[in-house]
Amino acid sequence: MPEILAPVANESMLAAAIQAGANAVYFGVAGLNMRNLGGKNFTLEELEAVVKRCHKSNVRAYLTVNTIIYEGEEKLVENILTQAKKVGVDAIIAWDMQVIKKAVSLGLEVHLSTQASVANYEALKFYYEQGVKRFVLARELDLPMIKKIISKIKQDKLNAEIECFIHGAMCIAVSGRCFMSQIAHDKSANRGECLQMCRRSYVVKDTEEDTEFELEGSYVMSPKDLCAMPIIDKLIDAGIDVFKIEGRARSPEYVKIVTESYKKAVEEHKKGKLTEELKTELIERMQEVYNRGLETGFYMGKPMNAWAGVYGSKATKKKVKLGKVQNYYQKTGIVEVKLETLEVSTADDYLIIGPTTGVIEGKMPEIWLNDKKIKTAKKGDIITFEAPKTRKNDDFYKVVLKE
Repeated sequence: MPEILAPVANESMLAAAIQAGANAVYFGVAGLNMRNLGGKNFTLEELEAVVKRCHKSNVRAYLTVNTIIYEGEEKLVENILTQAKKVGVDAIIAWDMQVIKKAVSLGLEVHLSTQASVANYEALKFYYEQGVKRFVLARELDLPMIKKIISKIKQDKLNAEIECFIHGAMCIAVSGRCFMSQIAHDKSANRGECLQMCRRSYVVKDTEEDTEFELEGSYVMSPKDLCAMPIIDKLIDAGIDVFKIEGRARSPEYVKIVTESYKKAVEEHKKGKLTEELKTELIERMQEVYNRGLETGFYMGKPMNAWAGVYGSKATKKKVKLGKVQNYYQKTGIVEVKLETLEVSTADDYLIIGPTTGVIEGKMPEIWLNDKKIKTAKKGDIITFEAPKTRKNDDFYKVVLKE
């Protein structure tokens, strides 16, 4: 079966990926990776603990060092890769030749990032000869092109794997190589500092008369998210080795729900039970979490002409933070929560998220306040209810329909 590769950026996301059955996870450390803004990384000092946690759950750990590298950064590259080797990172995701060369010299497995835009077999062979073992192909390839590359790998008996994105954000730039943020704000997307200016709405201005027209509702540079679920059986049958989920900048519940969905699809296909009805159910579930609308991308050969149409997410649901877990009583399976913002009622959907707990999804059972059963608890109440194992200081959310 294909490896399911999930994105993580903090401990809660890592716990969620493991819960959901990911075979491997990928993450960055502060510095040289493509998600370098907003604290979406671990520190170099945390790397050993992250890898140990992965390996304890039989999950492989891949470190992204996938930005361009500037002159004078050799020592930084060496420090990161040396620590990665020391703590047992399973592979490095990279495309700059300085990183590739150093990683190979240290005996680290290298996976070629989609940033390299490998779109043909000769390009793949070039990187293979440099020591690369896995290839994240250019996103603009269609399925017949991917099949041809896989066929040539088998024909030449290369010890190489093919990895493809199956879900998450699509970029208007070629394999993510964009200069908009750098031109406007000196923040390079190729250094993990993308400000996502392409996701905004724009106007067309007449320079002679200062007449402006807003490009209403089109968001002409903001594509919908990739969702390969409608064609996941075709991708499995094509012989792709690894299915990669994009989303290190998203939430723990996104990681859990999307990873679970594709894991189930792959398992059911293996048993010959992946139906169109099940695909539809899984897509509807994934639509509950962050997305810009869903589209199958370039796999079926059609031009990319599916624009988000709105700024931000099209998720059908959203989470609202209500408070934190005060205690969990293991003998009785009772959690105690203090409500700090809004009310919650019996039968409301809820989430509990924490760095060790991961993501717990549920429907509110009977609620107790001061030893009395109630239907609705309000801000300021300290309530108890039955729940799976959680931990003190985990965050407690109510899930509501998005307006």
